[in-house]
Amino acid sequence: MTADTNAEARSHDRASAAPLLRLSKIGKNFGAVQALIDVDLEIHPGEVVALVGDNGAGKSTMIKTIAGIWSPDHGQIFWEGREVHIRNPRDAAALGIATMYQDLALSDNLDIVQNMFLGREPVNYLLLNETAMEIQARQTLSDLSVTTVRSIRQPVGSLSGGQRQAVAVARAVLEDAQLVIMDEPTAALGVSQTAMVLRLVKNLSERGVAVLLISHNLNDVFAVADTVAALYLGRIAGVLKAADIDTQRAVELITTGSIAKPSTNGSGES
Repeated sequence: MTADTNAEARSHDRASAAPLLRLSKIGKNFGAVQALIDVDLEIHPGEVVALVGDNGAGKSTMIKTIAGIWSPDHGQIFWEGREVHIRNPRDAAALGIATMYQDLALSDNLDIVQNMFLGREPVNYLLLNETAMEIQARQTLSDLSVTTVRSIRQPVGSLSGGQRQAVAVARAVLEDAQLVIMDEPTAALGVSQTAMVLRLVKNLSERGVAVLLISHNLNDVFAVADTVAALYLGRIAGVLKAADIDTQRAVELITTGSIAKPSTNGSGES
């Protein structure tokens, strides 16, 4: 079976599976400003959904609503088919939602192992089980095909941007996240570091972890996304399979909120 056939099979399985996360008519206001208006979206296990939109379209509000930073003013959130109320980040984490903001929330003065287990360190007879932590950290990074880290004991402050993303992703995997939200993960990264991050996204998908990817870089979007969801002035302008849309049509959705239908002449030619 070829890689393309494998990818098609995974895509079919995702399409036939029940949604992991479903947003129904989600709305969020800040005073007179309507940041989100009747947003509907589904994310399936193992699916990479790219959320695109211009500045002010509502992307940050949407991911913060899913992550429990803000509660929606109306609408419903369903997790594995059950309605849930995500009142704070702890509720989101308990469901299996991990959010990686651009700052990644890593401690530069701590090493890789300490960052991956921060707040959930295993203890053996009141002492940190350093050996177990190192074994799990090394295995998780290996499973994610992260090979550029010199030592799992090097301070995170000494890592490149792509390596820092890898540590944040590995931490989410250790926390058994089922949905990882990544906010502009390739911003300000070079070519090789961007490639590393995109491989991480694909690895998560192959492990059955869903990814909600927020990015302004459409090249990155089309490199990994299964689905493209476009926000325009707080509304979902379109949710399309990545294979059914190109960069030009994506830009049209982002900037106008719709895609113009091709004109036809009397001969039926476009």
